[in-house]
Amino acid sequence: MGIYNVHERLLTAKESDVGALIDALSSSADELWPRREWPPMKFDRPLAAGAVGGHGPVRYTVAAYVPSVWVRFAFSGPRGFHGFHEYAVLAVDDEHTLLRHTLAMDARGPARLTWPLLWRPLHNACLADSLDRAELACTGAVARPARWSRYVRLLRGIGRGVARLAA
Repeated sequence: MGIYNVHERLLTAKESDVGALIDALSSSADELWPRREWPPMKFDRPLAAGAVGGHGPVRYTVAAYVPSVWVRFAFSGPRGFHGFHEYAVLAVDDEHTLLRHTLAMDARGPARLTWPLLWRPLHNACLADSLDRAELACTGAVARPARWSRYVRLLRGIGRGVARLAA
């Protein structure tokens, strides 16, 4: 099953300011990843090609990185995820920059079922939160904050319950 999922936000900010958000991913200065609401993005070393990590059960390797412009992560988990996700910074004019997140993958095996039922709604909510954080970092406010659906809240509640049982 081929999947192509894009989230983007037009920011009133310079390209360099938006690019700095990518450069700080997984660091203590990270203002892009919604680490308070979602599992934090962590790597075995600072952001660079070859760094291995992920967020929660989603695992990946930094496949390519152009500082302040683009970073691509190649999936290694969950099982059945074959592809990548990436952030890209695209200048529109001197005062506006587009921040785009793209996920492109082939869902195989169990992921053919888990992507639409579990991962897609969680992914979409997480990315909306990430773009809210980018807007807040660049402009000081979020014009239309994302809201989680009832289904996302249910999935997160189930996830917390499973985590408690496992502990």
